[in-house]
Amino acid sequence: QVQLVESGGGLVQPGGSLRLSCAASGSIFSINAMGWYRQGSGKQRELVATVTSGGSTNYGDFVKGRFTISRDNAKKTVYLQMNSLNTEDTAVYYCKMAVIARTMLGRMPSQDYWGQGTQVTVSS
Repeated sequence: QVQLVESGGGLVQPGGSLRLSCAASGSIFSINAMGWYRQGSGKQRELVATVTSGGSTNYGDFVKGRFTISRDNAKKTVYLQMNSLNTEDTAVYYCKMAVIARTMLGRMPSQDYWGQGTQVTVSS
């Protein structure tokens, strides 16, 4: 089974930094787009950042240069470096990957997989 496991969340003071990681495991042929989304309390889930297999990135408007998404294809891992955090960044952060899984019959169609979410709390 394909699984995404997130890590790196926690409590940080305003102005601080965190680095989130999300690693995929299982019978995977390849991974296309990877990304991060977040959902604050009482808010809709919103795009944080995405990166394609070719390295093209896209960021949410609120990032303003503070966050950087990157990927390590060999490790099947996507990262989110978050700097200059403020209280409005408090949310549960979810990673998502478009995964082409491998079965005994061959390659499966691409499907989106989600991590379990990791809590990021920015507070003094």
